[in-house]
Amino acid sequence: MTDNSAPVIETRGLVKHFGSVHALDGLDLTVHPGEVHGYLGPNGAGKSTTIRVLLGLARASGGEARVFGRDPWREASVLHRRISTIPGDVALWPNLSGGETIDLLVRLRGGDTTSVAYTTARADLIDEFQFDPSKKARSYSKGNRQKVALIAAFAHPAELYIFDEPTSGLDPLMESVFTRQVGRAAEAGGTVLLSSHILSEVEKLCTRISIVRAGCVVESGTLTELRHLTRTSFSFERDGLTDARLRALPGVHDLAEASGRVSFTVDSDQVAGILPELGALGVQGLQVAPPSLEELFLRHYGDVVAPVEA
Repeated sequence: MTDNSAPVIETRGLVKHFGSVHALDGLDLTVHPGEVHGYLGPNGAGKSTTIRVLLGLARASGGEARVFGRDPWREASVLHRRISTIPGDVALWPNLSGGETIDLLVRLRGGDTTSVAYTTARADLIDEFQFDPSKKARSYSKGNRQKVALIAAFAHPAELYIFDEPTSGLDPLMESVFTRQVGRAAEAGGTVLLSSHILSEVEKLCTRISIVRAGCVVESGTLTELRHLTRTSFSFERDGLTDARLRALPGVHDLAEASGRVSFTVDSDQVAGILPELGALGVQGLQVAPPSLEELFLRHYGDVVAPVEA
């Protein structure tokens, strides 16, 4: 029986070394039931290594990893029946058709490919992803190989979905189909760990976010919580306002002007104080924007890129 209060994924001080390369260096990650959890970082930050450890494909050098409370290295076969996953680089059996590959991947997870529920879901997904299942896998483009993995992942419901750059090779239309499918999986009670460097995708889908740098999680929380750690952007028409008056505003950073509009940033906890000041100045065309996920990301990656992942 599953404990709905216990984390689905939990790592504590997780370490993975490849010789002298420290791919994971004390990583703490918690994913709760029902979350769509974004796992952010550029190539080399440790995302794929984390996923390999969680799936039992790599043995941790130190620390602890638990999936549904179990050790993924020792109990991988049991866990894989509860997990649906898409790897960062999808490789298929070249002589099988796309449809045969989808069915095989589902059977490997213990799915019944003869059931009405499966055949209906499979047909609907093939239609939504505009996929031809009759061709041999060797003829598929990267995008079509990705579709095989996506259809197999969603056709048979799972308790946990682990996706590593799942929309790689897909066009924007297919990305929107993926977004809908993740929403449906979450509504059905599934938990999702989404590893990606496409920030707009994560911002649209995820309820919580963890940012990983050099094998460690450096921030974790909801997007709202993380936005409070950085600054809110303001812009308005200059309309004769002098620099002296603008610089006198409290808590203003990065004051600039472009095309007749003034812009600056304010620490998010000081936003309420700046609004009356702007009202007193009678500013026109005021626009206020919360920090984007890109700004939160660059807060940790604007200076140095993490070591290359082994």
